[in-house]
Amino acid sequence: MKIISTAVLAAAMEPRLFDLDIQLLADTFLTIIAVFVLFLIMSYFLFNPARKFMQARQDRIAGELENARTTEEEAARLKEEYEAKLANVEAEADEILTKARKKAMDNENRIVALAKEEAARIIARANVEAELEKKKVADEVKKEMISLAAVMAGRIAAASMDEEKQNALIEETLSEIGEGTWLN
Repeated sequence: MKIISTAVLAAAMEPRLFDLDIQLLADTFLTIIAVFVLFLIMSYFLFNPARKFMQARQDRIAGELENARTTEEEAARLKEEYEAKLANVEAEADEILTKARKKAMDNENRIVALAKEEAARIIARANVEAELEKKKVADEVKKEMISLAAVMAGRIAAASMDEEKQNALIEETLSEIGEGTWLN
């Protein structure tokens, strides 16, 4: 045993290339395995949640971008619709004003026609009333002339006068009733 321990001791004292020995290789191998296992454990407990968080964030951002794109398209469509409506508003306003003007003109023409008809009826009624009044006055004048003639006849008969007195009496009666009465 002494030989083996001296051989090991001699081997331990010998200069080695890169100081590689079995213990160093075993430690290195165990360190690599430990780092790999530690990496797997860290990956499971730290990297996976971080990946999930990053994926969720990426999905959320992608959803927001899609939502923004959809909203932008909808806004552009609504803007086009409103611009088209605004362009049509002026045409519709002109059309409404034209209809209102036409209706007002129709009402005006109807009212004027009714007023003309009423005026024609009033004039016709006034003419009829004037004719009736003329006839009434003429009838009164005739009645008065008849009563005058009766009065004259009574005077003539009562006076039995000669022709001069009769002419004077007629002239006197005519002057009493006026010359305008006989001319109408």
